Amino acid sequence: MWENIAHDINFYLSSPWLTKFVPSFYTVVFIVALPLHFMAILIFVLKIRIKTPAIVYMLNLATADLLFVTMLPFNIVYRFSGNNWQIGDGMCRIVTATFYCNMYCSILLMMSISVDKYMAVVFPIRSLTWRSKRRAWLVCGFIWLVSMAGTVPLLLYKQTDNIESLNITTCHDVLELEDQQNFYMYYFTTFSSFFFLLPLFITVFCYSEIVRTLSKSSKNIKCSSRKRRTIILTILVLSVFVICFAPTNIILLMHYLGFRHGHSDSLYFTYICCACISSISNCLDPLIYYYASSMFRNYVNSLLCSKTCDLKRSIFQNAFEIEMVLHGTYLNN
Repeated sequence: MWENIAHDINFYLSSPWLTKFVPSFYTVVFIVALPLHFMAILIFVLKIRIKTPAIVYMLNLATADLLFVTMLPFNIVYRFSGNNWQIGDGMCRIVTATFYCNMYCSILLMMSISVDKYMAVVFPIRSLTWRSKRRAWLVCGFIWLVSMAGTVPLLLYKQTDNIESLNITTCHDVLELEDQQNFYMYYFTTFSSFFFLLPLFITVFCYSEIVRTLSKSSKNIKCSSRKRRTIILTILVLSVFVICFAPTNIILLMHYLGFRHGHSDSLYFTYICCACISSISNCLDPLIYYYASSMFRNYVNSLLCSKTCDLKRSIFQNAFEIEMVLHGTYLNN
C-alpha cells in the first residue's frame, strides 16, 4: 500500500499542473490583486474615511486579502522550484497558516458585509442602534481572533517533509499519515463546516431577503438603480462563494473524510488546483467594494471620470496643436 501512496505523491509533486500552472496562476493574481487592494485601502483610509460599518468590514477584507497576496511570492517560488521548500519549516508554517487564516477570515467578513446590508435594507430603522462603527470593529476583531486562533495548530505541527525519491522538501503537501488520519481529519472537517458551510447559509439567506425586500419597494428610478446594484453584488458574492470557496472546502472535506476508509492523494491534488483557482477571489473583492459602498463607488467614478477627462483634454490639445502647425505650414506655402 505504501508503494502506491509513494507513487501517487511522486506523480502529483512532479506534475506540470503543480510546477507550471499553479505558480503561473498565482503570479497573475499577485500582479493584479496587489495594486488593487493597496489602492482600496488607501481610498478607505485617506479619501472616503471610515464613516460607516460597511467601510469597516471592507477595510478589514482588503487587509486580509493584501496579507494573503504578500505571501504569494513564497508559494510561487516554491511551486516553480519543483515543490521544493528551501527556507525552513518555520516559514512554511507561517505561510500555510496565513493561507487558511485569509480564506476563512475573508468568508466571515463577506458574511458580515451581507448581514450588515441585510439589516440596513430589511430593518432600516431598527438597525440604526445596532449598526455602529464601534460594533463593526468589535465584530472584525472577533473574526480576526477566531481565524488566527483556528490556524494555531498549523503553527504548532511540522509542515515540511523530505521526499528522498525526488530530492525535495515539501511544504504542507505531504504530512504524516497518522496525523492526517487522526488530528487533521477532525481539524479540517470541523473547521470547514463551521467557517464555510454556516457562513454560506447565512450569506445566501441575507441576500435572498435583501432582493425580496427591494422587489417590494416602489418602482422609482432610485430604487431600480439600487436594486440593480444589489443584484450585481449578490451575484458577485455568491460567485466568490460558489466558484472560489465551495470547491476548495468541499474537496478538502471529502479528502479528509476519506481517511476513514483508507488513503488517497488524488483528491488532495485536485484540492491544490482548486485552492489555486480560489485565489481569484482576491481579484473579485474590489468589485464587491464598488457595489457595496456608494462612497467607494462615487470616488472611483470621479477618479475615472477625471482621468478620462484629462485624457480627452490632452488628445484635443495635441490635435489642436497639430492642426495649427499644419495650418501655419499651409499659410507659409
